[in-house]
Amino acid sequence: LPIRPEQQAVFFTLFLGMYLTTVLGNLLIMLLIQLDSHLHTPMYFFLSQLSLMDLMLVCTNVPKMAANFLSGRKSISFVGCGIQIGLFVCLVGSEGLLLGLMAYDRYVAICHPLQYTILMNPKLCVFMTVASWTLGSLDGIIVLAAVLSFSYCSSLEIHHFFCDVAALLPLSCTETSAFERLLVICCVVMLIFPVSVIILSYSHVLRAVIHMGSGESRRKAFTTCSSHLSVVGLYYGAAMFMYMRPASKHTPDQDKMVSAFYTILTPMLNPLIYSLRNKEVFRALQKVLKKRKLI
Repeated sequence: LPIRPEQQAVFFTLFLGMYLTTVLGNLLIMLLIQLDSHLHTPMYFFLSQLSLMDLMLVCTNVPKMAANFLSGRKSISFVGCGIQIGLFVCLVGSEGLLLGLMAYDRYVAICHPLQYTILMNPKLCVFMTVASWTLGSLDGIIVLAAVLSFSYCSSLEIHHFFCDVAALLPLSCTETSAFERLLVICCVVMLIFPVSVIILSYSHVLRAVIHMGSGESRRKAFTTCSSHLSVVGLYYGAAMFMYMRPASKHTPDQDKMVSAFYTILTPMLNPLIYSLRNKEVFRALQKVLKKRKLI
């Protein structure tokens, strides 16, 4: 990041605070879902997986970046760079697919409530979650293998605050046009497909909500869906802007700003979005605090 030496301590404190907030927030969501039996539903099972992905995502990049601010060194090993790329692509892809599954879950819950427990049974939920992790991991392995196979014969200075694919491509003296086409295909699968599922699911949800007779039912449905849509907007807006453009359209400063948004801010905001706007999560928190005699 373009930060002057005298600003490093300030930014170290800032990013460390954001990192701790993200870690504690996502751990709290996972703990509440585990402890409260009322939250043992498909929706909260998917939410716990989302929190796990956000937790891992922020741990992939932020600690190294904070350490660089503190030490003043701005280097990373070849192996460390490869690990960052693999984990980052895996988690971003898995989270995108999971958000699509969460939209389908809301569609079944609102449009087919009487069949919900049958259609979203525990085995299917586990299968869908494992599938999102598996496809995301496969995406990460493919991208990592391709990036590490390139020759880097120009400057080894990466214009980014972590090892990102878009930042590495300009450093390669290997022809990368075929890989860029592969990256677009991966983005279609990992981003466009889930977005299509989300749009289709919520178009049916919106129609069902409009025809609901009870105002309370409409309010509850809108509250639940709006939390998910807020997360979807934050995640997909930044990810598609970052990865659905040709490499020639990327600028280092622009990429850094967008990447900071969905690799640091979004994982921090997700628990706040779901907890502050969700009475069931807030009630579970109160129950845990009362049990521990903290309130």
